[in-house]
Amino acid sequence: MPTVTLRVLAPALAPTETYARISDFARYPAMTATVESVVVRPPSPDGSVLSEWTVHFRNGLMKWKERDTFSPEALSISFEQVSGDFATFRGTWGVSADGAGTLVCFDAEFDLGIPTLAAILDPVAEAALRDNILKILDGLLGEAQEIVADPEPAATAQP
Repeated sequence: MPTVTLRVLAPALAPTETYARISDFARYPAMTATVESVVVRPPSPDGSVLSEWTVHFRNGLMKWKERDTFSPEALSISFEQVSGDFATFRGTWGVSADGAGTLVCFDAEFDLGIPTLAAILDPVAEAALRDNILKILDGLLGEAQEIVADPEPAATAQP
């Protein structure tokens, strides 16, 4: 299943402020043109929240409903699509202190549900999702952010 992993450094923001901005999904449409709309439903008895998303994706719109679980004490959010345009879409947001500021981690996996076209569509969808998340973070965190490169995978030892 394709994955998207992003690490963004927000040098001017404290972790709690960064988490507050990321977890305020209802404000996303005002912060970036990438997000058309987000409707956040009241919390369910288990504390999770349903949110309904409409996002510009390539030359169209993608729509889905996801269950979001917020963990303010851990500065993390997990999400999983419950219905919508993806066959599967789930992941996490995490915020932590870093020596140079606040590190925001976004990890997601998705499946478009079209196996016969996966080799063609998955790389396009991965790039579009990555670009959309970066635009969202730019709107939420401001211009003083840097993309932090993920470390290269360790070379496999040869026998």
